[in-house]
Amino acid sequence: MRYRSLYFIPVALLLLAGAAVGYTKVMARIGSGQPPAYALPEQQADRIVVSKGDKTMYLLRGDRILKTYRIAMGSNWNQGHKQREGDERTPEGTYRIDWRNPRSIAHLSLHVSYPNAEDSERARQAGYSPGGNIMIHGLPNGWGAMGRLHRLLDWTDGCIAVTNDEMREIWSLTPNGTSITIKAEWAP
Repeated sequence: MRYRSLYFIPVALLLLAGAAVGYTKVMARIGSGQPPAYALPEQQADRIVVSKGDKTMYLLRGDRILKTYRIAMGSNWNQGHKQREGDERTPEGTYRIDWRNPRSIAHLSLHVSYPNAEDSERARQAGYSPGGNIMIHGLPNGWGAMGRLHRLLDWTDGCIAVTNDEMREIWSLTPNGTSITIKAEWAP
């Protein structure tokens, strides 16, 4: 009798994990609804700075900070610049927001133009793929209720994650072409 209860816990956990994965896959297909309207041009950021060391992202217009966000990153964010696909590091350098996806697996997403020519050449010389598809995004679709709790873990594969409400604001304030600089440390 005692042994049956020992099997119940792992089986229940396995079923729960399977349900969570299935839920996430279904919600990814449904999407996250309509993206917000863009802010007026004079209210939009002209650059983004990410300080990995204090897990903060800043939207700036000129030298003025418009907004500040606490972020989650790749689980190996503190091991330096992204080197290769799958290393779960968040890249360091200067890039651009070059396109956006209103129907991504996470609540809205802005694409960071990693890898740049230097990143690609470094990876080519080392004989591996530099990776790509680095985004600023909200939480996985269907998991928005987690809100700020997502920051307890660095859970992305190298992306920069914020809450869904924050992502809606970032989407409206950040036009395509905006410069993004990701640094190990940065202080305003």
